[in-house]
Order: sequence, then C-alpha cells, then structure tokens
Amino acid sequence: MTDHIRAAFRQQAEMCRASGSPMTAELLVALGDVIDASTHSGAALLSWPGDPIADALMLRLTGGLHALARSGQDEELTRFYTHQKGDLPRILKRVLKDWDDWILPWLDSPPQTNEVGRAAALWPGMMRIARRFGPRMEWIEIGASAGLNLNMDHFGYRLGGVVAGDLRSPLQLMPDWMGADPDVSDVIVADRLGIDLNPLDVTDPAIADRLMAYSWPDQRDRMTRTQTAIAMAQKSPPPLIKGDAMDLLNPLLAEQQAEGRTRVIYHSIALQYFTEEQRMAVRDMIEAAGARATPARPLAWLSLEFQTQGAPLAELRLRCWPGTGVTETLAHVHAHGAMLTWVAGAV
Repeated sequence: MTDHIRAAFRQQAEMCRASGSPMTAELLVALGDVIDASTHSGAALLSWPGDPIADALMLRLTGGLHALARSGQDEELTRFYTHQKGDLPRILKRVLKDWDDWILPWLDSPPQTNEVGRAAALWPGMMRIARRFGPRMEWIEIGASAGLNLNMDHFGYRLGGVVAGDLRSPLQLMPDWMGADPDVSDVIVADRLGIDLNPLDVTDPAIADRLMAYSWPDQRDRMTRTQTAIAMAQKSPPPLIKGDAMDLLNPLLAEQQAEGRTRVIYHSIALQYFTEEQRMAVRDMIEAAGARATPARPLAWLSLEFQTQGAPLAELRLRCWPGTGVTETLAHVHAHGAMLTWVAGAV
C-alpha cells in the first residue's frame, strides 16, 4: 500500500537532483526510507489519498523540515542543514518523532514559491511588448503568490551581451543566456495587480520565513535572490487580491484600460496547477479580451509554462492583440530561470 509513496519520494529526489539540488535529493531519499506510520505525519504521508507528485507532497515535508532547521530549535538538524554532516537517516527518524506536531500542519497545503529568477525571462518578454506597443503598461499576474515578480521593473538584468532594467537595484539577475541578445526597450508600469488563491503578505515576518523555507537550502544564490526580493517587497508591497482567476479575471479584463497603455496578462509556472478545463477557460477569457483590443488599448499575453508534463524546460510565449493573435515562442527556460535560450526573431 505504501510502495507508491516511497517510490514518489525517490522520483521527487531525481527531479530535485536534475534541478540542481543534490541536498534536497539526499533528504528525500532518506525520508522515503525512514518514514513509518508511528507518527501522525508519517501516517498521513503513507496514506496520502491523492497523487503525491502532483500534490507536491514531498516538498510540503521538506519545506517544514527546512523551516525547523532555519528556526534553530533543533540544533542537530540545523547543523546538518548548515554543514551537511551527520547520520542523516538517524537524524530524520528522530526529528520526525520529536517534532511530529510541528511537521504535520506543513502537509495541509502545497508549497508556495515565488521564483524571482523567472523574471530574467519575463523581463525581455515585457521589453518585446514595449517595442511593439510602447512603454506604458498595466500588468495583471495570475498566480502571483507573494507578488515578488510584480516588482520586476525594479530589478536589474544582464541578458547575454546587454543590460536592462534598474542597474542600481540590489537584485541583479544574470541567467546563463544563449541565443541572440534581446532588444532593450523602456518599460513603464502604470498599474499592476496580482491574483492568487492564497496571496502571501511578506510584510508579516512569519510568512516571509515560510516563503524562504520552500527554497532549497543548497541553492544559496536562489535563496539570496528570494531574500532580497522579499526585502524589496516589504518596502514596496505589490498589490495583491485573493481569489480564483476563474472569478476575477473576466471582470478585470472587462475594465477599460487607459488609452496609450498595453494591458499585459502574465503568469509563470502557474497554469500547471489548473485543471485542463480551467486552462481553457483562462485562454477563452484572454482571447475574448483580445478581440476587443484596439491600437490605442492593446492586449498582450505573456506566459512561462511547461507545455507538456515532464518537459525539461518551460517555454516563454507571447500573444498580442490587435493583430493575428498568433502565439510566438520567445525562449526555452529553466524552471528557476537559471538558463535561457532566446529563439525569438526581430520585432
């Protein structure tokens, strides 16, 4: 009965190793071996009723363990996370027993990350939109989480041989860039809004700590980026609304934007959490809004999503209205934005 859960731990471990986190992979392999039903959390894991991979079950657990390590309350676990030394199976078996009440609530909801590295792909997409329609925009982000990427106009970028964005920003993104350099254009964000089922208010220190816990501990650069973006969001909180995109998107798209602004709908690694019917509904709503677009009030849809389950890279895609509404592939992108191959032609 539990074999598929233990197999899912090994499968998730391979996915984490392939994504550059050998420490998380090591944790998952050990966890898959030592978990048993003697604790409330262990019993919940081994009797999980859904798809453990689709539900990110294992990453719920590693998020809780990382939060405990970061808190310093379990010195031995903190030492392992800091130095990666010790008898890991023994440490985890003890921690799962001693901190059962701590760990169990972490299984209640999926990990909520806000990967700032993806802005390195989204930003050249925004510059491409600006080159086509002009610099003034209003943004609507679907699946915004803490809204860290709603502040991407305050980040700096080195994209191949060009620099863009705010070069004085404390957050500078430099992906491993392949392909032609993107065209650099000014982007002026006149309005912005994020939608999420559970938006995270990082001005609350506990929520900021929870967001950090979902970052993989051996990816130091990624953790530093997230921490810097959180600090920026704490100073300039992005506007977020709580709710389902199925309910909120249509009314937002029905509101007429100011003349001379491009309305941009964007999302990054978000639609995979929607059902197929929901994804089609999002497409239909955006296409209906696109049919109403005019040269004075254009619409753009910028998406960074995996096109098939298990695909190694996400695709950055763009559709614009008025126009043909043809989908243009701009880039192939690592899930965390660490590597990007730009394939778009000239505007």
